[in-house]
Amino acid sequence: MVEQRCWHPVALAAEVGAAPMAARLLGEPLVLWRDAGGAVQAWADRCPHRGAQLSMGCVRGGQLECRYHGWRFDPGGQAAVVPALPGFVPPATHRATVFAAVEHCGLVWVRLAADGEAAPPAFVAEHEPRLRKVNCGPYDVAASAPRIVENFLDMAHFGFVHEGWLGDRDHTALADYRIATTPTGFVASGCQAWQPKSSVHAQGGADVEYSYEVNAPYTAILTKVPDAASVAVADFRESIALFIAPLTPESSRVWFRLAMNDFESPDERLQAFQHTIFTQDQPVLESQRPKCLPISDTAPVRELHCAADRSAAAYRRYLRERGVTYGTC
Repeated sequence: MVEQRCWHPVALAAEVGAAPMAARLLGEPLVLWRDAGGAVQAWADRCPHRGAQLSMGCVRGGQLECRYHGWRFDPGGQAAVVPALPGFVPPATHRATVFAAVEHCGLVWVRLAADGEAAPPAFVAEHEPRLRKVNCGPYDVAASAPRIVENFLDMAHFGFVHEGWLGDRDHTALADYRIATTPTGFVASGCQAWQPKSSVHAQGGADVEYSYEVNAPYTAILTKVPDAASVAVADFRESIALFIAPLTPESSRVWFRLAMNDFESPDERLQAFQHTIFTQDQPVLESQRPKCLPISDTAPVRELHCAADRSAAAYRRYLRERGVTYGTC
């Protein structure tokens, strides 16, 4: 699958510590842990000896120990200790399944294929020192990752799902906007929305300029620029990255990465606003049928489209062109 060649988030980096931690990605159970040097490890959550979950074990002497028979494995996956045979030197074939893992944007990212994308999807605002970064989530959602991305790109639902927050029923008309392809996906620019409360700092309703970028199958980035007179923070800018781990074709774990020029508000205040918005979306997302995003000619249903769905059409086209099938139908 092409999805196995991509990087996906699986956990907050701060949550991966001395004890093994279970995770899941593309239907694959994982165990996350840190070696003696603090580097994050991501392995198949299965001991190659008798199939027990390695996440039930512990880290001992910088090695991951299976709870069942105490076999211990070096960070590279090689079996190092077999307690029942103290003099036994395990051959190179005695090893756990190890996946590539890195830390990026405060999350642990994993790539299941041995080769593929060189790095996780970029978040340009991550390297802007004048912007503060805060993570929100995770949210476990009974919806496919592509459904969640498409909802994030959609502005026509603001006045109904987010009435009184990101939209209202008297301002539902959308101005025309532009789609342009990029080497990693596409951008939607020139988007405009009138919003009663566009952010935690909004002091009233205002027009807000939006731009979206999709640079990986399950990643999207929103940049918002509100009318300067409508917010309490001078020259307020905000970027929001949506990062999704596709757990199964019909279930996902979701994080948001906020970047904004607000260094005063507590994390909890910024997270609470994002929590309000996403938990308005979540029940609608979980209600959609089919749960997988219909993009193929053989999909079980045909969904209707209009000009306001231009970003959704671009996203579906992008998935088809890349050969993404996980979470689609």
